[in-house]
Amino acid sequence: MLDVTDLVLEDHHTMRRQFALLDDVWDDPRALGLIWKGLARLLDVHAACEEEVFYPYLLKYGDSGDDDATEGDVVDETDDAIGDHNEIRDAVAAAGKEEPGTEAWWTAVRKAREENDDHLAEEEHDALPDFRRNASVELRAELALRWLDWRYAHDSGEGITYDKDPEEYIEQYRAEPVADPVEHPVAATSVTRD
Repeated sequence: MLDVTDLVLEDHHTMRRQFALLDDVWDDPRALGLIWKGLARLLDVHAACEEEVFYPYLLKYGDSGDDDATEGDVVDETDDAIGDHNEIRDAVAAAGKEEPGTEAWWTAVRKAREENDDHLAEEEHDALPDFRRNASVELRAELALRWLDWRYAHDSGEGITYDKDPEEYIEQYRAEPVADPVEHPVAATSVTRD
């Protein structure tokens, strides 16, 4: 059965592998540029897809933290994730201004990798387990379809929005929660809002 959390984790694995490939060709600027081109786009598209498909539903269905736990609060998880996405995007943009293989390029790529590694670890430790505990398998399957459709429509990186204010993002989805996709299934032809 499809599960949106599995699709998120697949992207995480691909990102880690692509960063490792950069290490493998560290002295080949042409190879670095080609690998980075795809990885930079994946980092941007993945973040935007999470912001469109995953985090609105985590805010609605995840653990609200009403038990006063310091971890597992969907607002904190979402705030951290949106802020992390912004930091990753900034580093990706900085690398895009430099020639692959130069010290300035490596500095920006290392920053992107560090920010991304921290983000993936937090998401895999907090947000994804929270969602698996609190979301039905039907919801996770429906969101997987939305994830795939959104990704297919935006894999080029065109038409996606970038930096978001974490507080505004959370307020938007707390004020107007998303509809339950299981109760309101979408057409089989497309689930994108575009």
